[in-house]
Amino acid sequence: MSIRNIHLRKLLRAFNESENRKITLLRGDIRSELKKRAGFASKGGDFHGPFWSDAKNHASGEIDLSIATLDRIAKNEARGRLYPELTEGFLEWWHNKRRTRNEPISVFPYTVKKCFKIDELSASVKVENLLSILIGDPNLGPQGKRLIYPYFSEEPVLDKKTAQLGLWLLSEALPEFAPEDIRILDVIRAKAFSISELPLSGAEEYEFLKKYGKLIDEWETLNEQYG
Repeated sequence: MSIRNIHLRKLLRAFNESENRKITLLRGDIRSELKKRAGFASKGGDFHGPFWSDAKNHASGEIDLSIATLDRIAKNEARGRLYPELTEGFLEWWHNKRRTRNEPISVFPYTVKKCFKIDELSASVKVENLLSILIGDPNLGPQGKRLIYPYFSEEPVLDKKTAQLGLWLLSEALPEFAPEDIRILDVIRAKAFSISELPLSGAEEYEFLKKYGKLIDEWETLNEQYG
């Protein structure tokens, strides 16, 4: 993940891990970085990327996610356990939202992504791969917007406090969008978090920097053990 240039979802996972699991996560990242520096390409790739690409295409009406998931598993059996859980969670959330808002939905005609710099820590947080949708008929007036950022991890569960930190970061990274239009979706559990449901207290920046700074310190301490 490169601790100073990290995807938000990986950071949220690390914030919420138990101490033992966090150390395991950091050690794995350090070993991955060392292999990269030695010129060895990663064999794993982005496990969740194909699923999320299919989920976004489902939202745009291009494919059926259930069928696409079966095809993904047929091509790679390693996806056989988690892809069905991710699909079930996404479709539960998506269908519930479609039932409560019977309006036309389309996806943004452009990609929304940012790299949010944190000068205090000489670090940056990547905000990428959002599901960005427009709600309503453009012929009847301004369309509503929703920007959904995915959290894929089976464990740990994304809790409310960590979700608030993520919502704060997203609202800072995407100032051109209204904070109330931003969501974090815990995909497996079909649970979306929003600022309207979890109002920010004003302490999120302090808490985010404290947790991220501690994580960087732990990473660097462990990295010294690898020479």
